[in-house]
Amino acid sequence: MHKILLDNFLKEVLKEDIGHGDLYARMKNDTEVEAYVLAKEEGILSGRMYIERLCELLNIKCNFVFDDGMVFKRGERIASFESNMSELLSVERTILNLLEHSSGIATLTHEYVKKIEDTNCVLLDTRKTRPLLRDFEKYSTRNGGAVNHRLGLDDCLMLKDTHLTRILSLKKFIEDIRNKIPIVTKIEVECENILQAKEALEAQIDILMCDNMEVEMIKEVVKMRNALAPNVLLEASGNINLRNIREYATSGIDAVSVGAITHQAVWVDLSMKID
Repeated sequence: MHKILLDNFLKEVLKEDIGHGDLYARMKNDTEVEAYVLAKEEGILSGRMYIERLCELLNIKCNFVFDDGMVFKRGERIASFESNMSELLSVERTILNLLEHSSGIATLTHEYVKKIEDTNCVLLDTRKTRPLLRDFEKYSTRNGGAVNHRLGLDDCLMLKDTHLTRILSLKKFIEDIRNKIPIVTKIEVECENILQAKEALEAQIDILMCDNMEVEMIKEVVKMRNALAPNVLLEASGNINLRNIREYATSGIDAVSVGAITHQAVWVDLSMKID
């Protein structure tokens, strides 16, 4: 993330919690203390970049034991801090919120990645993120081993079922839109059946999404792709979970996208202790 965007985000996070000022800070407790974040369960660390910059802005000494993407065990110390009592307590919840949320996403993402790590298929995230937290949550999925799908509507043109209801000729639309978008922009089309997939492949698209297709149908699309447009990437999406992701990943597609890695992730349980 760009440093200016990161700093603005962190300032808004602090503003939300501190408001006009931590009432405890009126006691002006300048006692220097040492603290640490303790893992109360196993997980994948994510959030280090945010916490280190937060501490830099507040002149809090910070030292992480783990890098983003590393596994930590229950009972291990994740990071240590040195600051005056008032300053540290005012950001305790902010630090924990960022680490717990981000690590929760990375931990769930890692579970999905492990299911398909020996296949030729990659795990993608989606735009199913909490408002104003997209950069943060997609950073978290990367730390869990996923590959980012598009960040927004401006970095890839995806034609979904709602778009297709008003497109009479997909091939003609693709030809026209190519002249209106940046030359490096990819075009992805969402397909729900074999007929739609064939039309999309013949329209010279870049990525075809098999949306809510059964695995057997996807295998047919794979055969058709290999014959008609071998350079087109295939993505599967819809109702993919930890129980069935491997079946999809071994069907011949290139990627699976799973919104659950962000919107169903549970925060990792962490706590801050003062020595």
